[in-house]
Amino acid sequence: MTKSARNVKPIPKFRSEAKEREFWESKDNDATQYFDPSKMVVATFKNLKPSTTSISLRLADSLLDGIRQQANKMDVPYQSLMKIWLTEKLREQTAQEESVSK
Repeated sequence: MTKSARNVKPIPKFRSEAKEREFWESKDNDATQYFDPSKMVVATFKNLKPSTTSISLRLADSLLDGIRQQANKMDVPYQSLMKIWLTEKLREQTAQEESVSK
């Protein structure tokens, strides 16, 4: 019997979310027995906010002044503008590397 054709155990009904959590977290329970891998689909979470990490970055005063001036012209916080620019540059670099590797 192939893995995708095996019998899948039915998921039990739970009286509470706590009982369900307890069931799935149990070391005695093998969650793979309750799902058929051939029927799995990729899930997308469009409204999920990405994790963020705070960093410390030393910049020349003139560079920071220039960034702040541009941000003021665009009416956005300078930190947001920096994130936008970094994201754009990363996408450009990644696309360039992908086109070279093809």
